[in-house]
Amino acid sequence: MNGAESLVRTLVASGVDTCFANPGTSEMHFVAALDRVPGVRCVLGLFEGVVTGAADGYWRMADKPAATLLHLGPGLANGVANLHNARKASSGIVNVIGEHATYHLQYDAPLTADIEGIARPVSHWIGRANSAADVAALGAEAVAAAMGNGGQIASLILPADTAWNEAIDVAVPLAVPPRAKAEESDLRAAAVALKKAGAHGMLILGGIALRRHGLELAARIAAATGCKLSNSGYSARMERGGGLPHVGRIPFVVDQAVAYLKDVRELVLIGARRPVAFFAYPGKPSILTQEGCNITAVCDVEADLIDALERLADLVNAPKNVSAAIVPPKPALPDGAPTPDKIAAAMAALIPDNAVVVDESITSGRGIFAASQSSSPHDWLNNMGGSIGYSLPVAVGAAVATPDRKIVALTGDGSAFYTLQALWTMAREQLDVTMVVFANRSYAILRNELANVGAANPGPRAIDMLTLDRPDPDWVALAKGHGVPAVRVDEMNDFARAFLAALEVQGPQLIELVF
Repeated sequence: MNGAESLVRTLVASGVDTCFANPGTSEMHFVAALDRVPGVRCVLGLFEGVVTGAADGYWRMADKPAATLLHLGPGLANGVANLHNARKASSGIVNVIGEHATYHLQYDAPLTADIEGIARPVSHWIGRANSAADVAALGAEAVAAAMGNGGQIASLILPADTAWNEAIDVAVPLAVPPRAKAEESDLRAAAVALKKAGAHGMLILGGIALRRHGLELAARIAAATGCKLSNSGYSARMERGGGLPHVGRIPFVVDQAVAYLKDVRELVLIGARRPVAFFAYPGKPSILTQEGCNITAVCDVEADLIDALERLADLVNAPKNVSAAIVPPKPALPDGAPTPDKIAAAMAALIPDNAVVVDESITSGRGIFAASQSSSPHDWLNNMGGSIGYSLPVAVGAAVATPDRKIVALTGDGSAFYTLQALWTMAREQLDVTMVVFANRSYAILRNELANVGAANPGPRAIDMLTLDRPDPDWVALAKGHGVPAVRVDEMNDFARAFLAALEVQGPQLIELVF
């Protein structure tokens, strides 16, 4: 048994059964070990940003880490943007990063890089094997680190000779410490604040507090105190629809966010942080709450959020049961030319039962979240880190984790370009993903931001940098070139027909909605 095999056997023993990979020469012994050792599904990505984003989506739906296999420092660097998103989403990932053989590093070969330096901003734990004897124990540490604190990123650097040299041991899985409990004093302060504020109070939730049990506890707290329920604007995974408690979200646009929070006098945070603007804008606030709003931060996302909600419910004498939320009727399917409002209505009507919605429809689909409260029960996954190119890779991981559920990926054409290689992985693995590419032929979010930051009267060179034309992207051709069936529509009736037809097919489908 060599070091690579000892690592794979340790990963399997620790519960890791999936590896998203883009390997190179230094990782060939790990590749061979994946073939020899049963128990790990290997999924190839053509770009490391697909690999790391897929691992993020896998954790969000499986609640356990997948491994990634990355080729030295440049391969890790290619995957950093979606590792940034995963870190912000508190997703647990075990990165296995190939490295030159220990004795070869001194020669500064072309691919030599500061792997620790690249990994540090997106890793909670970093380990480097110095010999084959180190590898298994480091693998067990990496899995435990990835599962700790509700989800973390662990990066294990594997020099080639530590993978090919002989090893003896397979490490036993390490125990993962339980989540920390919220302080009683913070919970008592939160109870006092919410009871005092009534309708001027707000409870902002994040992490696993946005799953069914957490939402039901939050609804009981709201029933006892009159507070509003919200998330911070983005959620790693939120269960919603079908009578689950209604939870709002803080808008992206600063003026809208300030209006959303203007009447809040007491803000309680469980699994969330204080609301701040996504960017700084001239003459607009960074902190979105009103001056004088009192903020009680009970616990961050890595804490035991369900325990905190249970104890807070007891402190406010919450009723044991509350009525299910009233589900508004699904909107009628619109017709005619697409608009953001029509897109929101159509998606709210069409989201299938038990779907997983991966949302990166930054401008075109901004209204879908609010409208889809009337949809069938579904999970909603947002980009937590803001680095675009998240949706298609996360859809890959979500589909691998939940093969019995339909994945619906919503993306703008500008965002989809960053990681369109994910289409090939979907086709190869026959993943059940229905994608909608909102093709407005521009980075529409940036055209709005140009005005928001006060860059008035842009000229033709500025506009050129924000448009996707000359030529217009052909998403039907791009999808088919990666092995994914696709259609183009430019009218809402045709869109509804195409979407319903895609839902009837097992496997990836892409719809390009042009407007």
